[in-house]
Amino acid sequence: MRIVKLVKKAKKGSKEALLQLISEQQDAYYRLALSYMGNSHDAMDAMEDMIVSLYHSIPQLKKEESFYSWSKTILVNRCKKLLQQQNRVILMETTEENSETPINFSDDTNSFTQAEQRLDLKDMLSTLNASQQEAIELKYLHDLDLQTIADMTNVSIGTVKSRIFQGLKKMRDQFGGEWNG
Repeated sequence: MRIVKLVKKAKKGSKEALLQLISEQQDAYYRLALSYMGNSHDAMDAMEDMIVSLYHSIPQLKKEESFYSWSKTILVNRCKKLLQQQNRVILMETTEENSETPINFSDDTNSFTQAEQRLDLKDMLSTLNASQQEAIELKYLHDLDLQTIADMTNVSIGTVKSRIFQGLKKMRDQFGGEWNG
């Protein structure tokens, strides 16, 4: 309810309300941008572009409660546009800097174990095609719902489900273990 009120204020031109909305999800925006851009500088550029775009287009937002999925879709589109401008691969890249992304695999605070888990995950994801890898990362690393992923990737929810299912199946077949899709 508070988010809806802030969005309504932002739609009326309140910069403070918009900044408050953005600051509440700042870490999630950064992790999402970093997973696409591969380095913190480009991720910050994408976030700046997103903020400018949000400021100009927030009056067009019809459902206030959809602000965060709408804004993350804008962020992903900005990332893809920046990558195209840089003539880079559109889908997520795995770089050393991505290893800075805080991924909470467990309550284990041992940084060595967490680093090892990240490397294992990168190895497993590298066996998938780019669209499966993107869908699984958006769902499980960024905790986005299927509709948001579908909006971000311009495909149907069925396609997103299929990509996740096929990707998890491929990883299960290759590495074994239990997966819940």
